[in-house]
Amino acid sequence: MLASRHRTDRSYVMWLAVALAAAAAVAYFLIARQILAVGDLQTAERPATIIYVAAGCYLAGGLLILAHRQWLWLFGAVVNALVILFFIPMYQDRPAVLLSPGGLVSKAAQVLLEAVLIYLIVGEWRHARRVPSG
Repeated sequence: MLASRHRTDRSYVMWLAVALAAAAAVAYFLIARQILAVGDLQTAERPATIIYVAAGCYLAGGLLILAHRQWLWLFGAVVNALVILFFIPMYQDRPAVLLSPGGLVSKAAQVLLEAVLIYLIVGEWRHARRVPSG
């Protein structure tokens, strides 16, 4: 019963993580297409190629969540945390970028994704410790 409930809960949480990763990908795509504003950044400061690569990475990473591999979740959580941690000091003196629609939407999806990935990782670790293997 406990294992069955854990699988069901994990499944819902994994799909939430996929949706959040897809939201981050869509946000980056909209930023690249100049539909979602990013404050006072000039076109030269936001090269489209890098933004499309970020969108592709979030989309691919989101789909890899479904592989049910804890090491992939951990890798994704580390990379996602680095993206968030680099963004803040890079634009801390530019509130127009930090608080722009593009900045807020993309970082909100990324912060929520980070929380969900950590929840998945910790939950899987705790479940593995409780349920005897074999």
